[in-house]
Amino acid sequence: MNRKRIYVAYTGGTIGMQQSSQGFVPVPGFLSSTVKQMPEFFHPDMPLFDIHEYHPVIDSSDMTPAHWQHIANDIQQHYQQYDGFVVLHGTDTMAYTASALSFMLENLQKPVIITGSQIPLAQLRSDGQVNLLNALYLAANYPIAEVALFFNNQLFRGNRATKADADGFNAFASPNFLPLLEAGINIDLIEGKVSPAPANVADLTVASITPQPISVVTLYPGISTDVISNMLKAPVRALIIKSFGVGNAPQRPELLSVLQAATERGQILVNCTQCFKGKVNMDGYATGNALKTSGVISGFDMTLEATLTKLHYLLSQQSDPAQIRQKMQQNLRGELSNNAK
Repeated sequence: MNRKRIYVAYTGGTIGMQQSSQGFVPVPGFLSSTVKQMPEFFHPDMPLFDIHEYHPVIDSSDMTPAHWQHIANDIQQHYQQYDGFVVLHGTDTMAYTASALSFMLENLQKPVIITGSQIPLAQLRSDGQVNLLNALYLAANYPIAEVALFFNNQLFRGNRATKADADGFNAFASPNFLPLLEAGINIDLIEGKVSPAPANVADLTVASITPQPISVVTLYPGISTDVISNMLKAPVRALIIKSFGVGNAPQRPELLSVLQAATERGQILVNCTQCFKGKVNMDGYATGNALKTSGVISGFDMTLEATLTKLHYLLSQQSDPAQIRQKMQQNLRGELSNNAK
């Protein structure tokens, strides 16, 4: 039987770090040499794989849209030579990168799995070994053709995942969408679909992303209109409002006036809930309906990461605010539930 070939892009992150007198630091070549010393990665049931280490590696806190573009272009350049892709990444912004890639990789017909670890691979008790082993095995044997995030035995849809624990192994969650797959004693498909790549599908294309000026504001009791007004000043093109409950906000006339004026200027205003789980419903209460009347659109059950990266994607592709508002409320890559409306 022909063994599948997987391309591993090590962008940076804890998984490949080495102990030093200053703490854990990235060292060129250390990840590859560590993997070579672990025979389980070369078990006959494992796929063949090549590790490409980025130079310099990127701390995930330093990730930018330019890095998303580099990773997407890297996948495209190797797309025909490999059966699947694993991206090793720091956990802090892993969900942002997973969400961004889900929008950027158009006509994707192969698995792209993003993973990493909370403890470096070379350290005792590292979760990196299990995460990388599973990511490679799943990419080869459970080719779910979308961007996914694997952590602690769960494979999540990339644009549904969010970091939920700063220092635990169960670092990620998908509050509004079941995992694609769970890897316990048995590997159980839940929401993931494994199927042969359909014939006559258009080639993979990569959308270009340019950095967009986007503001994010979390509402709190007593927040002043000036705070929100300042966050809408030029060159801001979009504002994500993290509102109360199912999408509620103060009904102060001066605040609604500021939001209405921003809408008329062509700025995109998206309402996302502060709650960890659930969705925005601006028709449920008068306070939410007032936002809707001012031109604020619903983010439904999208994560902040999906909302932000989707805005980057759409604002980079087109300039018509009406079309962007329409597509923000459409399910493009499984980022929002079909029944969210």
